[in-house]
Amino acid sequence: MPTPGGVKDELNHREKHIWELVALSPAKSLWDLRDVSIRNIATRTWKAMLQDRLFSIAAELGFYFLFALFPALICATTILGFMALSGTDIYRRLLEYMALVVPQSALGMVMKTFNQTTIHATTGKLTLGLLAAVWSASVGISAVQDATNAVYKIAERRSYLKARIQAIGLTMLLICTVTLCLASMFAGDFLSAWVGHHLHGHILNYPTIFAIRICGWILAAAFLALSFAAVYYWAPDLRVRQWHWITPGAMLGIVGWLLASLGFRMYLHFFDSYSVTYGSLGAVVILLMWFYITGLMLLLGAEFNSELEAAAVEARLAREKAETKPAEEVQRITPAA
Repeated sequence: MPTPGGVKDELNHREKHIWELVALSPAKSLWDLRDVSIRNIATRTWKAMLQDRLFSIAAELGFYFLFALFPALICATTILGFMALSGTDIYRRLLEYMALVVPQSALGMVMKTFNQTTIHATTGKLTLGLLAAVWSASVGISAVQDATNAVYKIAERRSYLKARIQAIGLTMLLICTVTLCLASMFAGDFLSAWVGHHLHGHILNYPTIFAIRICGWILAAAFLALSFAAVYYWAPDLRVRQWHWITPGAMLGIVGWLLASLGFRMYLHFFDSYSVTYGSLGAVVILLMWFYITGLMLLLGAEFNSELEAAAVEARLAREKAETKPAEEVQRITPAA
């Protein structure tokens, strides 16, 4: 994979100036699309994805995500093993949420591994599972750092130790946000069941249950958007950072991830050829493919944001040039006193 610095060396002087402005003066809002065509942004994003080799990097991320999955499962099953009967209900709920986006055959493999490791819950495995999950996932975040640097055409200036510490910190933050995302959905289901039990037969029963579930899903979506925002803020080594709660790239990545996951599930439902081609490894390949889609949508959002900022800088420079040109003409034709 070419380094960010190598990509930058291939740019001409004008492009280097534009990307330096993007790194030094990030836009306060990415929703200001004056003089910026969505079609132009889409074209630029596609060309930049090919140039930055994001499809290959997404495959790398898919491997790291898969590598971090089972240590995380060991940690989770150990916690559930200590929670006794309450863990069973949480386990069932979490699998229901995962089933919304994870392909069914791959989810079956995850459930089998989950059940096999639950009976071996120990404190040592909890510690090792947590450390292995954080370390494995942080390797994937390091790959995200390299990819976002390439997206913004900047060279890595952080030392290996500093970049690694930031990757581990970002990994732990993402673990927290994803946990809160799942907890929001779980809390919505729990509260709606509690309200349904206590307001049974009341006229406000169903409207209240519906409102609680909607609030739970909205809160879960907010935590998911926070995860994307944290990655786009901390991953690239930008000289000046600008926090954005919700960006067009994050919306594109989240919606694209949901649609691609659902589309992949439909494809496997009607045309499941993975088991025929890969045999017993079909479930592993399907899970790896879903992780690949996840990584690709994450990088797609970052690429879209960067190209949007670059296009906005180009439009601003064009406006400034158009405004200064008439003044220069007037000075040229006006005779000196």
